[in-house]
Amino acid sequence: MVEEIPADTRTNRERMLAGDPYVGDDPELAALSARAARLADLYRRQTLAGDPAANGWLHDLIGDLGEGVVVRPPLHVDFGAHITIGPRTFVNFNLTALDVAPITIGADCQIGPHVQLLTPTHPIDPEPRRAKLESAEPITIGDNVWLGGGVIVCPGVTIGDNSVIGAGSVVTRDIPADVVAVGNPARVLRSIGGDDAD
Repeated sequence: MVEEIPADTRTNRERMLAGDPYVGDDPELAALSARAARLADLYRRQTLAGDPAANGWLHDLIGDLGEGVVVRPPLHVDFGAHITIGPRTFVNFNLTALDVAPITIGADCQIGPHVQLLTPTHPIDPEPRRAKLESAEPITIGDNVWLGGGVIVCPGVTIGDNSVIGAGSVVTRDIPADVVAVGNPARVLRSIGGDDAD
C-alpha cells in the first residue's frame, strides 16, 4: 500500500473528493466503505423481512434521498454518502453505484435491474495502477431518465432529462436530453417526439 502522494498533504479522502489521484486502499476509505456495506446489508435484510423501518437504513446510507424513492435491494455502493437520488425515482434490483465521485440521479427516473454507475478511473500506465492510485469523475443523470436493464454509465457522463438508454448499453460520453440512445458505446438513435405519446 502507498501511504502518501509526494508533496500533497491532503488525506486520500480529500484528494478523492477533489477528483485528484488518491490511494484506493487507504484505511479511512476502507472503514467508510465497510460502513456502507453494513448499512446496505441491513437495508436488504430488513426489507426482505418486511420491516417498515427498513427505509431508515437507506436514509442512513444514501447522502440525499428524495421523497417517495423506491430502491429494491440488493444495492451495492462504495460509500453511499456521495449519492443523490431525486424524488419519486424507482431503482430496480442490483444497482451498483460506485460513488467515489458524486452520483446525482434526478427526479422521476426509472433505473432498471443490474445497472452500473461507475465513477472510478484508473491509470493506463501500469506503475501508478500497481501503486493503487486512482481518481474519479462524477456522473449526472437528469430528471425522468430511463436506464434499461444492465446499462453501464462510465465516469464523467451526464445524461440529459427525459432520455432513454436501451438495455445493455454502455454510456461512455454525454447523452443530450430527449433522446433514445443504445449500443456499446451508446449512440443517439433518435429524438423523443410526439409519436412517442401513443
